[in-house]
Amino acid sequence: LENLIRVEDDGSFHLNDDHFCFAYSRNMTRSSFDKFFESGPRKPGDEVLQDHMDIAASIQAVTEDIILKIACHVHTITGAKNLCLAGGVALNCVANGKLVREGPFENIWVQPAAGDAGSALGAAYFIWHNILKKRRSERTPGMDIMQGAYLETEYTPKQIDQAFDEFNLKPEILDRAEKLKRTAKLIAEGKVVGWFNGRMEFGPRALGSRSILADPRSSEMRRSLNLKIKYRESFRPFAASVLKEFASDWFDLSSEKSAIKSSACVESPYMLMVGHVSEDRRHPDNGEYDEVRPIDLANVKRNEVPACSHVDHSSRIQTVTSDTNPDYADLISEFNRLTGFPMIVNTSFNVRGEPIVESPTDALKCFLGTEMDVLVIEDRLIMKKDVPEALLNKNANHIESFELD
Repeated sequence: LENLIRVEDDGSFHLNDDHFCFAYSRNMTRSSFDKFFESGPRKPGDEVLQDHMDIAASIQAVTEDIILKIACHVHTITGAKNLCLAGGVALNCVANGKLVREGPFENIWVQPAAGDAGSALGAAYFIWHNILKKRRSERTPGMDIMQGAYLETEYTPKQIDQAFDEFNLKPEILDRAEKLKRTAKLIAEGKVVGWFNGRMEFGPRALGSRSILADPRSSEMRRSLNLKIKYRESFRPFAASVLKEFASDWFDLSSEKSAIKSSACVESPYMLMVGHVSEDRRHPDNGEYDEVRPIDLANVKRNEVPACSHVDHSSRIQTVTSDTNPDYADLISEFNRLTGFPMIVNTSFNVRGEPIVESPTDALKCFLGTEMDVLVIEDRLIMKKDVPEALLNKNANHIESFELD
């Protein structure tokens, strides 16, 4: 705030051009930026130092300050009770959670494809309503018009069988009830499941159609998923897909200014809000971790759902309902029946550096090239232990995992 950026009371800001060059270059910062911080950029795979953590936390804090000031300024001008957000910064779910808790608006909605991809949808709606003068369709009570954002491709049984045949694999074919029971049981047993079901999500978040699923109770699951499946730093947290009706029992994502003056959890159907694990779900902290580095603290079981919570007990939350994704909601319900936990770990079905899988062939390649245990594509299920070793070697992604300690 003293050297790089000046922030005004209304949230407008001015960058110090001595350190930035994105307006006229492909680079974001100038060499003076590195000199200012007395270090160059950290390379992928390098140890994460305290300086790196401090810089990241500071950038996040300033971003949150700007967003909150902009929101307060807009509220002062308009007096509006509701706020809709779009744009790439609206994907900053930590800032969104703070805006819910501390901001002046009663209700906040974030476009699920808030980055550049959502511009196409905005342009289409603008033409449809403003130029062609078409009326807005009636909204289902309690739901937004996007109704879960499951707008992309889906595949027929024939197309799915062709993908399995391409790899000479024979999956089990299950009815819906058996698929949900088997999958929930495998997750409860600690297996990592690739879940490919229904239409693909529109936007950067996997919302239960192209997801990798796991048990939230295990303190080792986060590390295992990061190093063996996602091929990224072991401390990075995963999202919690929680049944909407149980969300407030496990997470604090409430708004004091909400029109619903209760402990009800703010909805987060698009995984764009961060809340915190409820106090009664945390383990007592008697100071024994005061000297532990945050990056190491990430792998300590300090609450009941360590696989989907961060060092400060924060969690990126997706509230799930049967209205928008009945199979996914019923899978979580089955897991809840088995374990008493109405949530599962959800991360996007891909590895570092790759897009989310789109087709059954994409899903099979990712499954065969990682240490994923199970793959479910619609009503087809296959276990990694039933795949020939030669096929695993042939289709490996050859992406090296790395440790940071």
